[in-house]
This record gives sequence, C-alpha cells and structure tokens, in this order.
Amino acid sequence: MSHYIKQSLRKYFIMGSQNCSHDPTEILESAAEAGITAFQFREKGPKSLTGNAKLELGKQLRDICRKHHIPFIVNDDIDLVTPLDADGIHVGQEDQSVEELRKMFPTKIIGLSVSNSYEVENSPLQVVDYVGAGPIFATNTKSDAKAPVGVEWITTLRKQFPDQPIVGIGGINTENALSVIEAGADGVSFITAITTANDINLAVQRL
Repeated sequence: MSHYIKQSLRKYFIMGSQNCSHDPTEILESAAEAGITAFQFREKGPKSLTGNAKLELGKQLRDICRKHHIPFIVNDDIDLVTPLDADGIHVGQEDQSVEELRKMFPTKIIGLSVSNSYEVENSPLQVVDYVGAGPIFATNTKSDAKAPVGVEWITTLRKQFPDQPIVGIGGINTENALSVIEAGADGVSFITAITTANDINLAVQRL
C-alpha cells in the first residue's frame, strides 16, 4: 500500500470550483489526461458550492478520476466520503481526529497535514497513509495559511520517517516543484499551478 500511495502522491492536484476561472470538470479532465496522479476535491472558502451543488460537482469530478484510475480524495468533509464513494480523505490539525477517521473508514486513504515538530509529536502518524508537509512556500490560495516552512521541513520529516509517504503542500509551482522532490518528498500538491495555467499539459509535465 505504501508504495502505491507514494506513486499516487507524485502529482497531486487539489481543486474546488472556487479556484477555477472556467468549468472545473474540463480542468480536471485536462489535468488527468496530462498525467496527474491523485486528486483532492477541496470545495471550501469564498464562492464555493454547498449542499446539493457541491455533491453534484463532486460526483462529476469523481467520475473523471475513476475513468483515469486516479485516487479521488475529499478534503475535511466527512459527510462527502460515503456519498461520493471517495478513495480517501485529507484533514488538517483542527479537523476530525485521524484515529476516529480510521475507525470510520478502515480501508480508505487518510492524509494529515503537519507543519511543525510539535504537530508531528502530537499526531498518531501510524494510522495515516501519508502526510502533507507545509506550507513549503508562501501561498495566496488559503486566506488562513500558516507561515511557510521551506523545503527544510521535508528534509527533517524524511530523516525522521524514512518510509512515510510525504507530499509537499503550499505555494508549489512549476518553478519550485523539483526542489521539493529533491528535499525528499514523494510528491507535490498544487492548485493554481494548474487552475491558472495557460497550458495544463505543459504545467503537469513540469511539476
């Protein structure tokens, strides 16, 4: 499982309709054809959809992932996991505890964000399938984002957990993605590197 997760993290696209200037299904379809390896549905924040509209978009995006054999992961929203038949869920430090999630979803992929050594020490990493390390660089996508921690955070985590699947998060683009991989991450996650790209195919190749 760990090897599969590591491969899936390599090019990990995160998106909700609020990140898109045009149809999110078209953007995901292009990204999937271009070679992303996982997708996280993060419908959250200003201008995002709620209720049925959110569920309907989720189903459309999940179907695209199924067609391309890409893991479909939901962000935070436990209530979406079952109706969307998601492959996994990603949570932050303030969200539902990963131990509770593991009891609820014994076979799903569970990801957890970690930003510093205090969070690592207080997180039961043995129950998660991968960690999202960051924010590596400054990001404008999340209004409440923490201060960037740099690629050194990846190096630190990799030394401490040689076998743990790790994906870098926060401010990653085509210019800096390689530095995150070189620091020891199994993959990089990104939002605007794709949603604002003029050429999605080229962007995915460069990530």
